Amino acid sequence: MYELKTKENDNSVIEFIENVEQPRKREDAYRLLDIFTETTGYPAKMWGPSIIGFGSYHYKYATGHEGDAPLVGFSPRKAKISLYFATGDTEREELLKHFGKHTAGKACVYINKVDDIDVEVLKALIRQSVKFLRETYGS
Repeated sequence: MYELKTKENDNSVIEFIENVEQPRKREDAYRLLDIFTETTGYPAKMWGPSIIGFGSYHYKYATGHEGDAPLVGFSPRKAKISLYFATGDTEREELLKHFGKHTAGKACVYINKVDDIDVEVLKALIRQSVKFLRETYGS
């Protein structure tokens, strides 16, 4: 059976951020930590070795695959900062039009630095993602 790799754990979020090599990216990680914590009301938790997540939900797909995931999160990766929002939410696309400089995959939105984006739109994306996932999977 498939074993989910990205699980919530007790690793230190602060220790993880402190180990981010690039000073600018480390500074942005602290800014994002404050924004996500304030906007969600959830404490930051490590998910797997490199994702900082906020809140959680349990999903179950028609295929029978199920697991737990953070409602929202981010990861200061070497190349770009990955932002994790709900997939399948049609309102996400509309918000991203006003977000600033980014690229988007199916589940992730990638930014170079926080100064490239509109922080108020980021907060709206966080709130919308949490709302969408609670409505879809329950609280």
